[in-house]
Amino acid sequence: MHSSEIRERFLKFFKKRGHTVIPSASLITSDEKGITNPTLFNTAGMQPLIPYLLGQPYLIDGHETKRLANAQKCLRMVDIDDVGDKTHATFFEMLGNWSLGDYFKKEAIEWSYEFITSKEEGLGLDPSRLYVTVFEGDENASKDMGVFEIWRKYIPENHIYFMGAKSNWWEAGENGPCGPDTEMFYDVSNTYGGKGLMKEQFIEADAKREVVEIWNDVFLQYEKKNNKIIGKLSKPSVDTGAGLERLAMVMQGVDNIYDTDLLKPVMERINQDSTGGLVKEKRIVADHIRSTVFLIVDGVIPSNTDRGYILRRLLRRAVRYSQIIDFGSHLFELVDYISQTYINIYPEIQKKKNSIREEINKEIDRFNKTIGIGIKEFNKLSEKDISGVSAFMLFSSYGLPIDMIIELAQSKGLNVDVKEFEDEFKKHQELSRAGAEKKFKGGLADVNDEMVVRYHTATHLLHQALHDVLGENVVQKGSNITPERLRFDFTHGTKMTDEEKKKVEEIVNEKISAALSVNKIIMPRDEAEKTGAKHSFGEKYGDEISIYYIGESLEKAYSKEFCGGPHISNTKELAGPEGKWTFKIVREEAVARGIRRIKAVFN
Repeated sequence: MHSSEIRERFLKFFKKRGHTVIPSASLITSDEKGITNPTLFNTAGMQPLIPYLLGQPYLIDGHETKRLANAQKCLRMVDIDDVGDKTHATFFEMLGNWSLGDYFKKEAIEWSYEFITSKEEGLGLDPSRLYVTVFEGDENASKDMGVFEIWRKYIPENHIYFMGAKSNWWEAGENGPCGPDTEMFYDVSNTYGGKGLMKEQFIEADAKREVVEIWNDVFLQYEKKNNKIIGKLSKPSVDTGAGLERLAMVMQGVDNIYDTDLLKPVMERINQDSTGGLVKEKRIVADHIRSTVFLIVDGVIPSNTDRGYILRRLLRRAVRYSQIIDFGSHLFELVDYISQTYINIYPEIQKKKNSIREEINKEIDRFNKTIGIGIKEFNKLSEKDISGVSAFMLFSSYGLPIDMIIELAQSKGLNVDVKEFEDEFKKHQELSRAGAEKKFKGGLADVNDEMVVRYHTATHLLHQALHDVLGENVVQKGSNITPERLRFDFTHGTKMTDEEKKKVEEIVNEKISAALSVNKIIMPRDEAEKTGAKHSFGEKYGDEISIYYIGESLEKAYSKEFCGGPHISNTKELAGPEGKWTFKIVREEAVARGIRRIKAVFN
């Protein structure tokens, strides 16, 4: 059965049973108020619906509906180390049906079983190959005997297993609805002949992927806040999740999701021009590029924090593995195969195909420019094992993903302090957010993009060079910075001559070549003002001031300004990964009476 038919049958089945079919939400979580949780992406079908599962009415044309069904795009990074095995992926579709305070356990289980086994309306799977797990109870909730009794009507007791919260308790984060669940597994190996398995045998069969989870009914009975159960929900609800990729695997008679129609075209293209063997590596490339495509379609751009970091990690990991299998030069071509696979259900991929390919190629170019230098810097490390601080330096300065750093370390028999790396990364995120809030409200397109940080640092050099060439009348009046260029507004009464522009360029490039350190010092405001550091236009400052200065000391600095950051650490970084970039003024023009504007780039 084709994946599109599975998706269609599922939605039709539940529509017939009173469910309103709704479209997939974006991969990006939309609730910024914390009612859902602080996750970056929707990791399950229920996540976009959390406000309604907590009791908010779901209105369609002004009318409340209590039964919903859809196919939700999801992305999970928690299983990234398992990607490439038979069943795990970062991106997947979750088929789901929900009761918003309407039906509960009895109906949910009955319909789940019916859809799984019905040849007329469902999948027509063999019920003798079906195994079920049920919540065994803990301090949060009692043993779910009600669910056990319902299942006994459909399958033998020796196909039902009580399991702990790790297996049979569902929650999407620290806040929101939660509760016990019941999971359905299918004997994909067809080796057990419908016989019952001891619990230990079942666990072993699951570990070997001889039985595979294909369905999950979650019974949302409780609410969590700050990671603690605070009580029962007034209206218990049902969240059903069935992974389309795994259902396709079962229905198409293959032993892994990469041989299904959802990923097979991509795998076939990879196999055409790649090194033989290395199956897991090829699957990682296929998975990560598919995830990349869906993330870019939903508006994510590669960067070094939050969602952008996840995308960058996936894409650079795909690049790394594509190099291992000798497929690197063809990587962007996979977008065509993915867009064709999903052309009927997600036509926006086809519409945005060219821009997706362009974004992928831009990131590949960035990565390739830095990766060689990053590896050289890695090889310079003299540590027995790689500290988290060193790993973060390699990541932040040279773009090496932590996965690659770990792989490089392992090749030398070294370990990496991943925990310390994660701590450094969190510090970086907090500082970046603080800098963005305090300083660059609208000035920078993305304070986390490495090129944006470079261009911002260059404005400090430009500002001082304009002083040197045009005189002390120069005062900054604004700036706008993107990954492609800088824009700098300043006071000056006349058009700059070609000679003046050339002189400014020469000064900036001299300071880049001089490899001057970029430093930060914090001091009381009254002391900061005495340093002679330049003040930004119209800015309100607190009692303590951050001054960024370029040079060996504050007293001897070439440039010093009140600023919140972020910046590069040395002007030599402005010359690019290979040291060949130069600063170039591409336009100088009037924007208002007495105010000029410079646009400049590195080329």
